[in-house]
Amino acid sequence: MGENKRKRGRKPKTPVADTMDLQYSNPGPTSVAADDVVATTTNTAEAAKPKRRGRGRPGKSAKHPGGDSEAEITAASPERRGIGRFHDHNGGDGCVVGAAEAPPPRWESVAKVMPSMDAVVKVFCVHTEPNFSLPWQRKRQYSSSSSGFIIAGRRVLTNAHSVEHHTQVKLKKRGSDTKYLATVLAIGNECDIAMLTVSDNEFWEGVSPVEFGDLPALQDAVTVVGYPIGGDTISVTSGVVSRMEILSYVHGSTELLGLQIDAAINSGNSGGPAFNDKGKCVGIAFQSLKHEDAENIGYVIPTPVIMHFIQDYEKHGSYTGFPILGIEWQKMENPDLRVSMGMGPQQKGVRIKRVEPTAPESNALKPSDIILSFDGVNIANDGTVPFRHGERIGFSYLVSQKYTGDNALVKVLRDSKIFEFNINLATHKRLIPAHIKGKPPPYYIVAGFVFSAISVPYLRSEYGKDYEFDAPVKILDKHLHAMAQSVDEQLVVVSQVLVADINIGYEDIVNTQVIAFNDKPVKNLKSLASMVEDCDDEFLKFDLEYEQVVVLQTKNAKAATLDILTTHCIPSAMSDDLKA
Repeated sequence: MGENKRKRGRKPKTPVADTMDLQYSNPGPTSVAADDVVATTTNTAEAAKPKRRGRGRPGKSAKHPGGDSEAEITAASPERRGIGRFHDHNGGDGCVVGAAEAPPPRWESVAKVMPSMDAVVKVFCVHTEPNFSLPWQRKRQYSSSSSGFIIAGRRVLTNAHSVEHHTQVKLKKRGSDTKYLATVLAIGNECDIAMLTVSDNEFWEGVSPVEFGDLPALQDAVTVVGYPIGGDTISVTSGVVSRMEILSYVHGSTELLGLQIDAAINSGNSGGPAFNDKGKCVGIAFQSLKHEDAENIGYVIPTPVIMHFIQDYEKHGSYTGFPILGIEWQKMENPDLRVSMGMGPQQKGVRIKRVEPTAPESNALKPSDIILSFDGVNIANDGTVPFRHGERIGFSYLVSQKYTGDNALVKVLRDSKIFEFNINLATHKRLIPAHIKGKPPPYYIVAGFVFSAISVPYLRSEYGKDYEFDAPVKILDKHLHAMAQSVDEQLVVVSQVLVADINIGYEDIVNTQVIAFNDKPVKNLKSLASMVEDCDDEFLKFDLEYEQVVVLQTKNAKAATLDILTTHCIPSAMSDDLKA
């Protein structure tokens, strides 16, 4: 009963657990098989299964639906495809007759049906993840496979989680037996897209890049191509667009525009393109919804997000990210609330609850301001704006269309007066960052106390995929609600204590925040390390959460540090980024 209750409690976050589960399954509780997460799939084998059986095995079908081998046979066998078309055309048991009356089509003719399939590649990646428990070293390397596709400019797109913490990336073209070394040009964690290239000219020979199409409409057919589990050949699966909305991106911990399709998602199709009926790419498969009450729900990164990533890279020479407005807002659907805020009968908008102190707009916008419009587009009381014909979408979509450093005109209602502000947009500065962007985790050691900075990967490493339930309440509260007061602020904790004579009685301190050192507030890990290293006082005093205090004699603590480092084979008392 308890387990079921937990799942129900996290229904809205289920897609998040999905992708990351697959990504961090191989090396241990916190590492992933980035094999990667996704492949949209509606194959004939899955559709033919009785519905009762699918519900009876929700766990297994969620991660390994087991029908992709059938789909691969269908895609890879021209004879079978020919028989299927003849059978459908005649509407009866025409398989044998079809084979007799018409010879099976040659493979060359079948490939012409969708020439863009030749641009789909298989991505092989060797990952070496950081070890947050022992931050001075890395975990054992592991391998994964996923999908990608060639675009103009001798570039390849795939998912960011497919190449996260990469040590080596190789690409293999369809029908080739050669793996080509690839270079990672950019990784967009927010949008879960990565850009690669290959220096070997042979890789680009005989392949036409994929062309991008417009954003599809509801019920438009999409075909996902990639290399899911169950075989080494290309797999073609299909579905239709069933929903379009702002959704949570699992890997990026952000909310961007996404397409939902009525197809399952298999491991290995991450980064595979989704084509429309004209053979143009309309998205990238990247995650799925795995839940006992949901079947065949997959998600695709749409072309507006893809083009934003590409143009951002071309414009700035690197990936700068998706900007945000930097506020928390409240719906204004209650009529009494609107009247109390001085809104007229025709005025609509959302109320600002808080403004990020690090956001550029913190100098202009204030709590209790009513945002009436963004760049000339009026915002409804529920926070939505018009989106195509007969549709509405969250107004954050308008913000996500901008680039870092762009300006936007925001109209607000304040004290029954209308003001307009030209606001400069910037990326989000989180107190607990969602990613460490490929860098090793920072650490500092003195007298066996290992100090670290908290991040989402750190929490996932310490407490597993359910860290939102199992991590300390105060850390979770800061993760969900606290705002950074400055761009360099970090949440510093004592991650563990390496037992030695100097720290007797402190051995049980684990993942506890450091509030102050010698009565001076701790702003970040680097400032803490500097204060300890430069300390000439008789004692080192650390004020921790829950009114805990750690006191050590300065001379003895610093002398014991070298012995502790030698005992545990630790090369340095601090990470390289703290030495700079």
